[in-house]
Amino acid sequence: MIGVRTAGPLTVRSVAVRRATALLATVALAGGCSAAGGEDAGGAGGGSGKGAGTPRMTIGMVSHSGDGDTFWDIVQNGAEQAAAKDNVKFLYAHDKEGAQQAALIQSYIDQKVDGLIVTLAKPQAVKAAVRKAVAQGIPVITVNSGGEFSRAYGALTHIGQDESVAGRAVGEELNHRHAKKVLCVIHEQGNVSLEDRCAGVREAFHGTVENLDVDGTNAPSSQSSVEAKLQSDKSLDAIVTLGAPMAAISVKAKEEAGSAAQIATFDLNSAVVKLLKAKDVTFAVDQQPYLQGYEAVDLLWLHKANADVLGGGKPVLTGPALVTEKDVPKLTEYTGRGTR
Repeated sequence: MIGVRTAGPLTVRSVAVRRATALLATVALAGGCSAAGGEDAGGAGGGSGKGAGTPRMTIGMVSHSGDGDTFWDIVQNGAEQAAAKDNVKFLYAHDKEGAQQAALIQSYIDQKVDGLIVTLAKPQAVKAAVRKAVAQGIPVITVNSGGEFSRAYGALTHIGQDESVAGRAVGEELNHRHAKKVLCVIHEQGNVSLEDRCAGVREAFHGTVENLDVDGTNAPSSQSSVEAKLQSDKSLDAIVTLGAPMAAISVKAKEEAGSAAQIATFDLNSAVVKLLKAKDVTFAVDQQPYLQGYEAVDLLWLHKANADVLGGGKPVLTGPALVTEKDVPKLTEYTGRGTR
């Protein structure tokens, strides 16, 4: 692991994260991850090798990702690497709308998959589908979002970061950086995890926090919205984006608006690492999406092969950790191979 500062009372030194070095070493030995991700419902995923000596199993994953969100490429890379090791056929589907997520979950139930991985960004929309899968004997692991609903819906465990804790870590860091007024950019309306992040920032930050809803799947519109806000309120001296693609969009908006606001972001990709190096982004919150995909597949395999469960009823934390320009050398290597 690179030398990052952990944040708040819950740190990244959980069971999952202590295994990160070993997992990434496996990636290196395997020659890196597929860049293509999985396939939608009904298609074959990336895990097609012999893998473990256990019987072949099929795992489906449904996320709330919109088109073009690079975060989910990293999650899929982790899932596919575990699938190749565990003799798993990995299927992947996504939709930003809750009703469509529920329909995709149902499609995997109909295919009689051996396990399901789902996100709970819009928990009420998928609750019935998740509970139906559990009732039919399909083990479910939730990842990334909506962890507070995971156990109630019957999932084995939740893998991700505590979004409120992560938000508070950002608020505290902005205090150290002497910010006074923050614009928190929500790129997907109704996503409970994004709302929790902004609420956490607001809780810890000593100044003012204002939320701005944008359409994260429409880059020009999002840039215009952020730019207009910066132009109309010159007192904004910090921007917090809740996903890596929005960081680059906000850098452009800041330049066009002639603003001096510092920018912080949740999540990493190669573009954010370049922005950190250029000091266009001051710091980023890493929740290690590779681990979320890898551990979810691996735990479903372990549950079937050995009746294992991690977490003891609590989430398995993969973050948060704050990274800055000091971490760029290692981050460049890891993001280049699709694991950070």
